[in-house]
Amino acid sequence: MLSGQNEISASEDGRKLVLATPRGFCAGVVRAIDIVNLALRTYGQPLYVRREIVHNSFVVSELRARGVIFVDELDDVPAGARVIFSAHGVSPDVRRMAAERGLKVIDASCPLVIKVHREAVRYAQQDYTIILIGHADHDEVIGTLGEAPNSIRIISSAEEVAALRVPNPERVACLTQTTLSLDDTREIYERLRERFPSIQGPPSEDICYATQNRQHAVKELARHVEVVLVVGSANSSNSCRLVEVARSAGVAAHLIGTADDIRPVWLESIRTAGLTAGASVPENLVDLVIERMRSLGFTQVVNAGGIVEKVEFALPGELMFDATGSEQGASGIAASSARG
Repeated sequence: MLSGQNEISASEDGRKLVLATPRGFCAGVVRAIDIVNLALRTYGQPLYVRREIVHNSFVVSELRARGVIFVDELDDVPAGARVIFSAHGVSPDVRRMAAERGLKVIDASCPLVIKVHREAVRYAQQDYTIILIGHADHDEVIGTLGEAPNSIRIISSAEEVAALRVPNPERVACLTQTTLSLDDTREIYERLRERFPSIQGPPSEDICYATQNRQHAVKELARHVEVVLVVGSANSSNSCRLVEVARSAGVAAHLIGTADDIRPVWLESIRTAGLTAGASVPENLVDLVIERMRSLGFTQVVNAGGIVEKVEFALPGELMFDATGSEQGASGIAASSARG
């Protein structure tokens, strides 16, 4: 149910903007950004991060401005330097390369992604063929594939199930990228179960709590608004899925990176709009979008009732030990926006 609580600048004739709850940063993203901030304070520069720490260009730009060096591969990190692995996880080959080059590694992989990695190893050791539902070019899927490349088959649609060939149809397991659409994953899994009745699953256990909560919130939001704006970067899987979920629910939806991306034509004749944000989007970016929407006439801003997330993940023990005596936890982006 939507709630009229926390109404801001209500106006009798103003248009309404409804904010989804929950939205924005998840615990895995908060942890990853906290790790970068704490490492920067504890060790200073240079500090390298392999790939984007999270898939949000605003967050990456803010950290880069503070001196963090982002690289595509470990070849770009000087031998012996300190490097952070992104929240999306890495393959064993990346870890081996880091060890061979004497890099000081801090792992910011989301614990829920690590869980999927461990499941892949376990199933592979038991001679299962693993069907990994996900996007082959996504950093998370690349990392998971690296755990058992000879045992994993990647698919991204129900139509691909018919073409699968496995050594033993009785020993098939299913894993998923954590940021997929629940509905899309369910359809693929049902097709897999028809093809392989003994398949181990279900994949819903792998889709992270934050992805599920944000998708449920958007489904509810879509019942009450005429258009949904999703704040997030184009390379953010969970943000793109939120757009798809809203559209599947029957409303127009648009992905925006910043407030400047809003096109007034989207809002013509619209009286009630919805707003949400992907799991790697800081709340201060959402605030800028709200201000832009208010300037476009959406002066009545209300929060939708929803799940209040209380999940927190511990930071790496070695980093916390080295940081003893300094302020612990979030700072910078995370401190000001993570739970706003």
